[in-house]
Amino acid sequence: MYLRLILSTVAAAAAWGADIGRFDYRVLAANKTSTMEKEINEAADAGYSFRGVMGGETGFGGKEVVVIMGKDPSSTARSPMRYKLLATSRTGTLQREIQQAGDEGFEYLGQTVFESTFGGREVSVILQRNPEKAARRFQYKLLATSKTSTMQKELKQAGEEGFEFLGMTVGKTAIGGSEVVCFLRKVLE
Repeated sequence: MYLRLILSTVAAAAAWGADIGRFDYRVLAANKTSTMEKEINEAADAGYSFRGVMGGETGFGGKEVVVIMGKDPSSTARSPMRYKLLATSRTGTLQREIQQAGDEGFEYLGQTVFESTFGGREVSVILQRNPEKAARRFQYKLLATSKTSTMQKELKQAGEEGFEFLGMTVGKTAIGGSEVVCFLRKVLE
């Protein structure tokens, strides 16, 4: 009995092992959010899914947002995910836009800060939604302040209201200057 279990485990590992250690990635880079959103969704149509995001200055591309998309080597299905990239230097605008995306069932994936084509530093967030599944709805909260003591108070209050911390960046916003920007959410279902 144990020998049969060991042999079936070895056979399964050998069949699965053909794809072990093989990954397929796409590196996307753009200095316009609309271009990046289009490229992310084109990669999703080709079977790739979001892996990470970072804003900064690349060697040849200048100031860009860079996204890594990856493909599961064992899957031949195309990714049904739809992606949305939001970016602005105004926290009030970003709060409205992320909440609208949450109402549409988009879920937070990651955030960064990058300098746009027009020289502004924008806080950017990437969200995803699976159009083939019933969408969960989310209530998002964006907190932005230049004082860490204020952020402590605001995070404590948000936590008591049931908001889960998702991520933070330090960004230079249009009104507040350099601020700690935190994203939180509550699942509404």
